[in-house]
Amino acid sequence: MKSSRKFASMMLVLVLALTMVLAACGNKNDNAGTNGTAAPNEGTSSTDKELTLKLIMLGGKPIDYDQVFGELNSKLKEKVNATLEVEFLDWSDWAQKYPLKFAAQEDFDMIYAANWANYNDQASKGGFLELTEDLLKQYAPKTLEALPQAAWDQAKINGKIYMVPQNSEETVDKVVLIRQDLREKYNLAPVTDPASFAAYLKTIAANEPGVTAYGARPGDGWKWHEMDDMLLEQNNNWTVADISAPLAFKTDDANGELFNVYETPEFLELLKYYKDLADNGVWTKNVLSEKSDVWQDMLAGKVGSRSHNIGTLGLNMVEGNKAGNYKFEVADITPDNYKLSALSTQNGIAVSATSKNVERSLMVIDLLQNDKELHDLMMYGIEGKHYTAVGDDKFSPGEAAANYTGFSNWGFNSLLNRKDDSIPDTVNAITDAWKEKVYHFPLETFVFDNSNVKNEVANVGNVMLRYAIPLEYGLIQDIEKGRDELVKQLKSAGIDKIKDEMQKQINAALGK
Repeated sequence: MKSSRKFASMMLVLVLALTMVLAACGNKNDNAGTNGTAAPNEGTSSTDKELTLKLIMLGGKPIDYDQVFGELNSKLKEKVNATLEVEFLDWSDWAQKYPLKFAAQEDFDMIYAANWANYNDQASKGGFLELTEDLLKQYAPKTLEALPQAAWDQAKINGKIYMVPQNSEETVDKVVLIRQDLREKYNLAPVTDPASFAAYLKTIAANEPGVTAYGARPGDGWKWHEMDDMLLEQNNNWTVADISAPLAFKTDDANGELFNVYETPEFLELLKYYKDLADNGVWTKNVLSEKSDVWQDMLAGKVGSRSHNIGTLGLNMVEGNKAGNYKFEVADITPDNYKLSALSTQNGIAVSATSKNVERSLMVIDLLQNDKELHDLMMYGIEGKHYTAVGDDKFSPGEAAANYTGFSNWGFNSLLNRKDDSIPDTVNAITDAWKEKVYHFPLETFVFDNSNVKNEVANVGNVMLRYAIPLEYGLIQDIEKGRDELVKQLKSAGIDKIKDEMQKQINAALGK
């Protein structure tokens, strides 16, 4: 009897030991899992082990990076025993380097992600980790709760989430920044529409030697003219369904019928506008290879205007006017048109499918979106140096503000974002007017899944770069002939197949 009890006890110990071994093995994984789905890889939510997480951001490395991230990392170490090591992909060549990170399966943890930076494509290729509800609930609970369901839905590709999107309200429509001192010097009317903007540009080109009237920068591989957002989409109340192809629908069309924007009479008229600007020397003849920082060129007096979102240009205006060399002003050249809200995927952070530190990465993202002290550090730098807090929700730029700017920290946009207290009333008046013009429509959250037409999408992209960009920048002498050749090449590249697939998905989204 005693011997059998002893044997039973030994067997129980053996079973328990085996169970513990199996449990430990079950907690180890390669993070990518099946179909890019993450499973816990640190065993538990324990933060006992100190980790260095690699984050990839777009833009140039800020001058005061070491100082700001030194303080940020000190606080992250206290809270989750982790620090960040950041690699910056400069604006001049990020479009080439970004996809190479995934093609080479580089070992990193987090990366800036956005709809305009081919989020859909990289997610479909397996470059980003799927963020399941269980993962988010355990390791990013505050973000999961704070973001509205619509934001998560916008981040879904084939029903799965591959990024933590931004949690902030902003408009995506663009405006222009011009030299107010030059406009006044030549007694020009305020810039309020495409015609008055063209008058400004041509006057500067004709009378200011050494100043490029418009700072165009298509040399980073962008497939559209920089002003198409304003002059093609906003001006006609169109929405391009996906930036990978020239297919759009009218925002007020309940059926969401697609059309090729390059085949429209509106596009042909816009080409005439662009050709007139090019013929008058508004941008340089080697525009397609321009890569210098357009804002720095404006600050130096080398460029007379640029286009971008109003938030960026508002900050440019503040910085430029503070420098005192020139006077700058922001102008909306499509003031009477509908304005669109940014999708949540306009900015965000994804976890790499190669990450070995999934849980800690999500903990850090959760903190940087929801911990006010850490969010302020990431977004604005060190208080008293780079910014001064004005109440709980505003800030004013500090003397060293220029030393901590110019990179994609907007990936952590959240409801904790502060508003710049120094933004001029003229800029605030534009954004206030926009609030009454923000237009919501059924296909606002449509996301195109290109998995069935990947080759065609790649071919169309190449055609746009080779034929559309030179045409839109006025480098083709015969506009109509150039447009016809562009349409012909798009047909050969498979634009109709893309259109059929996209229309099918739009119909499904509309319940048709």
